[in-house]
Order: sequence, then C-alpha cells, then structure tokens
Amino acid sequence: MKIQILKEEGYEEALIGISLSYNAKLERMPERAVQLAKLDGGHNKFLESICVWLDITAPRYWWQQLDTYRIGVTKQSESTMHTLMKTPITKDLFTDKVLPEIVELLEGLRIKGEFDALKENLPEGFFQRRILCTNYKSLRHMYWQRKSHKLKEWQIFCNFLENNLQFFNFLLKSKKGE
Repeated sequence: MKIQILKEEGYEEALIGISLSYNAKLERMPERAVQLAKLDGGHNKFLESICVWLDITAPRYWWQQLDTYRIGVTKQSESTMHTLMKTPITKDLFTDKVLPEIVELLEGLRIKGEFDALKENLPEGFFQRRILCTNYKSLRHMYWQRKSHKLKEWQIFCNFLENNLQFFNFLLKSKKGE
C-alpha cells in the first residue's frame, strides 16, 4: 500500500468560519480550533472545510471497505476497463499473498485478449490507484473507526495520518476532564 498527500487546503478559511461563530478576532482561532476539533455534535463542523487530497494505491478489498465512507469523500480511480489489458500482469500488481499460478493465469488471459475473463477473475488483492478527496472530519471518523482494525492496510492508513497530516491533532478526541 502506498499513500501520499497531494495537498491540504482550507485551514485559514475554516478559521475565518469559526471566527464568525464566536465574533472573535481571527488570531485567537487556532487555539479555539484545537478545542472544537475534539467535539462532535456539530461543534467541529469546521473540519469539513479543510480538504485533503491523497494518492493511494491499495488492494481492492481495502477500497471496498473505504466505500463505507460516502459523505465528504470523492474518489477518482485508475480504470481497469482502460488499463488492465495494456500492462503485463505481474506479482507486484498484487498483495504478497496472491498465488503465482493466479498471476500466470491472468497474464495468459491478458495475452489472449480475454478482457471479460480477466476482469471476472481479478483477485481482491489486486492493487488499484485512486485519488481520494476528503476532509478532516471524514478522516477523523475513519481514523477512530479503523485504527484498531484487523486489516493491516487500515493500520498503515491510520499510521500514515498520524505521521503526515499537517493538523493531526484535529483528529484527536477529548480526554475526560477536558
């Protein structure tokens, strides 16, 4: 699995939005944003204004689980319809558990031009690249719902967020007493 942040945008605009609600000076909003980010129930809606574009290559089975998150998430994918027949089918296009005989079978179908059969037999471990456009509020939900998930790809994704998001602290939850 490969993940790269292409861009994060909207932080300043989100702070302007918060300042409207509190009729307060903009320079005080970064501190207020950290407090509000930890609150649910609409208090952290400014997180929807901070957009993140990610370039992700992941197995099809992971993308199926990501489809659970439909609000605040848009995806553009590498089309198997247009790309599958153009490149040799090799082991590096799959997770490490795909059987070599499956790869051999699929490459044979590709060489014969049997697109339908190739598509129908494509394993869930096939990597697909997509550009994911989302926001901090959606990422916060993903992080807390999947950070202890048994699929290693979710752990990789959550660790990536922890170490690479510009404002990861916005994904954190309140500690009791805060």
